[in-house]
Amino acid sequence: MTICRIIGNIVSTHKNAHLQGHKLLLVQPVELDQKTPKGDSMIAIDSVNAGKDDLVLVNKEGSSARLILADDENPVQAVIVGVIDGMDIPDQD
Repeated sequence: MTICRIIGNIVSTHKNAHLQGHKLLLVQPVELDQKTPKGDSMIAIDSVNAGKDDLVLVNKEGSSARLILADDENPVQAVIVGVIDGMDIPDQD
């Protein structure tokens, strides 16, 4: 799983039938400081009703994402599986 920040909403009036009814969000992986971007942003299906600026856990492995959605035909690669309320990270000194 990857820690990401939600940076936007994707609006799509025409999409694959397996994506109908799913909210799509633009997420940006971040470093443990929760602010510094890490890599490229991606589109993820929201399975937990997350919102803009939320810190979330993203599963970005296609077969696991399809398992979470209970749809083997879904062309998904990333799915939001949790909203992070807080993190306790020991100093890295």
